[in-house]
Amino acid sequence: MKGPLIVLDEIAGRKAAAFLKDGVLDDFLIAPADDAPPAPGAIYRAIADRPLKGQGGMILRLPDGQTALFRNAKGLAAGQAMLVQVTSYAEPQKAVPVTDRLIFKGRSVIVTPGASGVNISRQIKDEEARVRLMDAVHMSRIESAAHGLIVRSAAVDHDDEDIAEETAQLLDLADAVLADKDREPELLVDAPDPHELAWRDWPTAETVHGFEDHGVLDALPALDSIQVDLKDGSLFLEPTRALIAVDVNTGGDFSPAAGLKANLACARALPRQLRLRGLGGQITLDLAPMAKKDRRQFEQTLRAAFKADPVETALVGWTPLSHFELQRKRERLPLPKGLVS
Repeated sequence: MKGPLIVLDEIAGRKAAAFLKDGVLDDFLIAPADDAPPAPGAIYRAIADRPLKGQGGMILRLPDGQTALFRNAKGLAAGQAMLVQVTSYAEPQKAVPVTDRLIFKGRSVIVTPGASGVNISRQIKDEEARVRLMDAVHMSRIESAAHGLIVRSAAVDHDDEDIAEETAQLLDLADAVLADKDREPELLVDAPDPHELAWRDWPTAETVHGFEDHGVLDALPALDSIQVDLKDGSLFLEPTRALIAVDVNTGGDFSPAAGLKANLACARALPRQLRLRGLGGQITLDLAPMAKKDRRQFEQTLRAAFKADPVETALVGWTPLSHFELQRKRERLPLPKGLVS
């Protein structure tokens, strides 16, 4: 099938969503298992428990005996209640990372308590569109609200009435959460599930149900392998406890240009492979041999590839051993192996 397609289904009792481009699996989301750590986006009332001496952080108590890590906890006293939002999945045996800067994210807008004004995404260049969107959000009560607002780039494809309605709903939700004055740890807003995330964050596309009918189940087994064959060479993605190791090989090509070609192919393929596998954290690329003069071309290609990727990724740079390092937000849990047997 040509064009984009969103496919919704369940696997092993867990909601899942797939995004296809011209029939090729481009993104995949699956709900965490019941015993997984809290998911990004969830909002909690937490209780300050104990400070981390010398680190400026505080361990917080969450419901059900879970703990969270809040950094920059200056002035926060033990026993104090606070509202926090999960920023990323916790690494094994570590507390859940949280922030006190809450956001309420919708399909068209993001409500930002503690910030002021209405801002429109810089990706929207058309002045007429910017004026229309500003008028749309002012159809809600944003002028009298105590919160800021960001209009997302996707809003250009949405109706004014829908934008105004979503703005009003998120303002009401923000007011309700911020007005909560209880002092016991509690989950106040659950994290969005894959079906909600697909509706909220993926480009407007036809939405259908059934992985088997649209080839999704046939594409998933390839993600169990650490090897990814490229047009020029191959790459191997191996998650470890400390980092994600990526090794790039030229295969049977021993020409002088083989290393650069394989590295450029890796740069173009890497964002898709990371998001399909749900991999994040520290990533180290062990690239194929290439001349130092070619590093700039590689970096430009890598930066362009990640620019379109939805997961925040920082290109850190080169190490003394000529490895290239990245830091990627842990927005997703690693895809379970053997998901489709």
